[in-house]
Formats: sequence, C-alpha cells, structure tokens
Amino acid sequence: MARPQTSDAIAEWNARGVLILPRFYCDAEIDAVLADYRALWKDGHACVTVDDMDLDQRIRLRNVSSDARRSHRFKVNDLYLEQASVRHLALNDRLVPLLQQLLSGQRPALCNSLSLEYGTEQQDHVDSLFMTPRTPVHLVAVWVALEHCSPESGLLRYWPGSHRIEPYLFSNGKRHFIPEELGAWTVWMREQVRQRGLRCELFQARKGDVFIWKAQLLHGGSPIADRGRTRRSIVFHYFSESDCRAMGHRLVSESGGFWIRRSHQPIPGSLNARMRNHAGKLARHLRAMLARSGTRSA
Repeated sequence: MARPQTSDAIAEWNARGVLILPRFYCDAEIDAVLADYRALWKDGHACVTVDDMDLDQRIRLRNVSSDARRSHRFKVNDLYLEQASVRHLALNDRLVPLLQQLLSGQRPALCNSLSLEYGTEQQDHVDSLFMTPRTPVHLVAVWVALEHCSPESGLLRYWPGSHRIEPYLFSNGKRHFIPEELGAWTVWMREQVRQRGLRCELFQARKGDVFIWKAQLLHGGSPIADRGRTRRSIVFHYFSESDCRAMGHRLVSESGGFWIRRSHQPIPGSLNARMRNHAGKLARHLRAMLARSGTRSA
C-alpha cells in the first residue's frame, strides 16, 4: 500500500479527526493474526482475559463455556502481550512514523489491544473519557479490519469533526469519567453535536483497511442487522512515550515505537485484582519518581 501524502494525511486528521488508510495491510499479515486468534481459542490460553459482551462480564478465556463460545460475542484483551503477529500490526516501520506525527512528534507506546469477531453495538463515546492521557492530545486509536465488513454486521460509526468539541469536565474538574455522571455527559455531547450540525458516518471497511482516530472523536458501533455476520477487527490504543515514562510504565522498544509490558487484565473483585491494583500503582509511582529524577540530573 502506498503511503498517503503527509500533508494530505495531516490535513484530514486536523479537519475530521480521522485518517483512513485503505489496504494498509496485505492478506498475509492479516491471515497471520487470524490464525493465531483461532489457535488461542483452541488452546484456551490460561492468562488471557476476555469480555463477554452479551453478559457484560469479564472472565478468563479458559473459563468460557462451550455454549458461550458458540453463541456469545467476545472482546479479547491485550493479545499484543502474547502474539508477535498482533504486535506487528500495531508497531511496524510503516505505521509508527505516521503515529509519531499524529502524536506531535512523540513516539507511540501501545497500551492495549482489543480483538473482536463481531460488531460491538457500543454506545457512542469518546476514548479519552476512559483512557485519559496525561497530556490531552497524547492518545490515538487504530482500528484494523481483519475481513471485508458487511453493512449488516454493525459497522463502525463516527462523527467527523467531533474531536473539536471542548472536553467535558466532570464535577471534580477532571476529564476522566465519573460513572454516575455519564448520563449528563451524553446529554451534553448530543447537544454539542446538534449545535455544530455534525453528521454521522459509517466505515464499511475491507480487509486490511486501517482507521485512525483522535481520542476526542465521538464514535461507537452501529446496530447489527444480521446476528450471524462477523466483523473481525482489532483495535489498538497508544499513549505517548513521554506520558508513559512519566506514569512509570515499563516500555519495550519495537519498530521505533514501544509497547507497555504488564500483566493481563485482572478479573474484577478478585483478590488478585486488589493486590495487583495496589502493587501496580506503587511500582508505577516509583518508576515515575526515578524517571523524573533522571531527567533533572541529565
């Protein structure tokens, strides 16, 4: 795939908040990811965490019942921690330089991956509410189509230009969401969209297409008309290197960018989750202190 002209790409990014790269990945790159995904489910990888979207429940992949495997929709978290084929899609010498430009010159640090077989029908939202970057513009998302997507499968839905809406501040004065106040945010956002006359668009992707969006872009999943239709895709989110180092994350270098080395997502409410939350915060705090100390002494 030929790279887009830099000036055209940046102009589209600034005006619409999105960047579409048709056929960015070849079939062989996509097929490698699909083969690893099938092998993962066959092996029942013990540590991988999945979200059952039909039950709104997070569990280990090994604990998914046979019936659920056949009939439920799942979001598989953070396969970048396990599979080189996934890391290749997220961090390679074609994509990383572009992401660095979109992050204002900062090198990208992959912080998660979400693998899906079906459309999410997810409510319209803004990523920065839930993955709030330390620096407001230092979060971007990448969506990769792993197959041709039918309109009946529940296409990715987005509002070009919605990234220009001033971020909502919750009652504590911060941009990170407060669960009890999301209803108020939804009402406010709908009014902002109406006032600006923004129009929803659907992305009917083909295998290998890439869709990149700003963290403030309003987007979601359109309704699924045919429940049997798959919409295989994978989503990546990236913070900036500087934010990650300031937050004390452990970074692994790859293809000019980084990925965050960490454990898989814990199961909510478990003893392991509580211990990991406490230990993880402490470790990141210490690493951030050491990073700031090194910066001052340099």
